[in-house]
Amino acid sequence: MREYLLTLCITAAVTYLLTGPVRKFAIVAGAMPEIRARDVHREPTPRLGGIAMFFGLCAGLLVADHLTNLNEVFAKSNEPRALLSGAALIWLIGVLDDKFEIDALIKLGGQMIAAGVMVMQGLTILWLPIPGVGNVALTQWQGTLLTVALVVITINAVNFVDGLDGLAAGMVCIAAAAFFLYSYRIWYSYGIEAAAPATLFAAILMGMCLGFLPHNMHPARIFMGDSGSMLIGLVLAAGAISITGQVDPDALALFTGSEKAAVHQTVPVYIPLLLPLTIIAVPAADLVLAIVRRTWRGQSPFAADRGHLHHRLLEIGHSHSRAVLIMYFWSALIGFGALAYSVNSASMWIVLGVVFLSAIGLVLLLLPRFTPRTPRWAERFVPPRYRRRLQAGEALTEAAETAPQEAVAQQSATQECAPATEERAPVTAGTTGVNGATAIGPRSRIGKATR
Repeated sequence: MREYLLTLCITAAVTYLLTGPVRKFAIVAGAMPEIRARDVHREPTPRLGGIAMFFGLCAGLLVADHLTNLNEVFAKSNEPRALLSGAALIWLIGVLDDKFEIDALIKLGGQMIAAGVMVMQGLTILWLPIPGVGNVALTQWQGTLLTVALVVITINAVNFVDGLDGLAAGMVCIAAAAFFLYSYRIWYSYGIEAAAPATLFAAILMGMCLGFLPHNMHPARIFMGDSGSMLIGLVLAAGAISITGQVDPDALALFTGSEKAAVHQTVPVYIPLLLPLTIIAVPAADLVLAIVRRTWRGQSPFAADRGHLHHRLLEIGHSHSRAVLIMYFWSALIGFGALAYSVNSASMWIVLGVVFLSAIGLVLLLLPRFTPRTPRWAERFVPPRYRRRLQAGEALTEAAETAPQEAVAQQSATQECAPATEERAPVTAGTTGVNGATAIGPRSRIGKATR
């Protein structure tokens, strides 16, 4: 565990320290596009944050290669090299897209090529546990097609959810934490060495996200761009492929009896990792809904719009930070709920806990729809949105009472502060140069928004 934690810390430190220089490089390189109609941020923000994340990945793999126990992963398996090859290719495509806005079909082709590169180096699904049938060995073409599909789905699911500050990095970090606990349990508790690469990938992925999040939280100073979102999606998919298609369920020796009975009872453990749709259920649901919505309207599935789940949270009335935290909550609930169910699928307390937390999540989700009335005596202790609105007569009366007092106070303050022989010119709202910033009025944008 200590070596995994050391790898995680090194990856996070390298990613964090490189993000600042990468931000300056992105500004100089012009990787700071104008604000689009679907964007949520108000000012142009540099991209290319994936550069720092990729070098964090390289640093994590390099450190792990020189550690005593983790060195065996590189000696016995070619999966870390396969991951690095596919990650380098998908990262390069993402960098080009952040700078030049390449076509969506070209990106899709690049994703498939990156998945094919990993398959050629041994990172592929070899068999699947099917309920009532047992272990089904896949042919080379079947394993390749299933691996490529899993990689493309995961990459695009993470890419689609990258719409708010800190959303994609935080959700993937939560998924990687649940994935790390699961794979480490298989590797350490059952002594299955084939689960070691997936455990290493999850630790490095957590480090990449944790190192980038301080720069990406609202208000973000830099975006990860497609170079980062596609990269972390590929790493997450690589871990799921490694532990699902390489670990034999019979090696766990959880159950006695026939192979069909063992596989049938281990389905709750392996199905969530076969297609990591439960680990990243929220991004996957957003991906499916986006494809259906755009196809129904006669648009391309890759056409951008403002119909994603995080956009709908903002339309309901949630703030930017609250919308991100709600998405975090649902990701953690589904990811760690699946993890707990895989550990003990017979416990009713796990199901009841998930149901109870789901009810709390629904209340938080619909909170802006309900604005409770606060008593008069408690209005000073709550935010303004929970205070009662004054009626027309009460508002006029209160304004008439407070206006003379405010006028007298303002006149006395002016006489005390301003010299008698000199009159100060009033400052117009929105004027730049006030205390070195646009502190009054709306802030000026660097670029014009495109409609």
